[in-house]
Amino acid sequence: METGRYGALAASILERPPFLGDIRVVAVDGGTGAGKSTVASALDRAFRAAGASTHVLHTDDLLDGWSDLAGSGRRLAELVLTPLAEGRPAAYPAYDWHASRFGDRLRHVGAPDVLILEGVGSARRANRPHLTFTVFVEAPLAVRRERVLARDGAQVDAPLRRWIAEETAHFTAEGTRGAADVVMDGRARVGHDHDTEYVRLDPPPGQGA
Repeated sequence: METGRYGALAASILERPPFLGDIRVVAVDGGTGAGKSTVASALDRAFRAAGASTHVLHTDDLLDGWSDLAGSGRRLAELVLTPLAEGRPAAYPAYDWHASRFGDRLRHVGAPDVLILEGVGSARRANRPHLTFTVFVEAPLAVRRERVLARDGAQVDAPLRRWIAEETAHFTAEGTRGAADVVMDGRARVGHDHDTEYVRLDPPPGQGA
């Protein structure tokens, strides 16, 4: 088991060039329930501790319900990445999962030093020209399903099964894991501080932070 520190990782990312104007974009991708939000939050704290301004965008907010992976990618490009690349303001409506529709209020991105994209599809090929760094978070399917069902309830079991099939096909077609700079273990393990340290899995050949 190899551990790394989020502070050191954030420092190394800040040394890399930005590819979205002056913004460094970090994608935290991986399967549903893998632990992406935990990783994104830890990176967010590390960047802020280093003096960088951040914005965390959860791509689930851009989904029009279940099974809209392609749609979320289009909205991210049209509403956020393209405007920022052109030096224009970016804003997006967040999906309300209780009301089953997009909300009326817009969330403004601004011009942070680091834009963290957290969610399935955040490291898709179309986004990669803008990405400074990519994290792929991995956990066994049984662990991921158990987490989602515990969080959202048994009523999501059927759509969850369809979504997992969709995201699995997406990762295969996009080669997401192989394009990552680092692959992290999203399982809860003892022996390290989850707030400051991560467990690194074997990266793809030729990759690695």
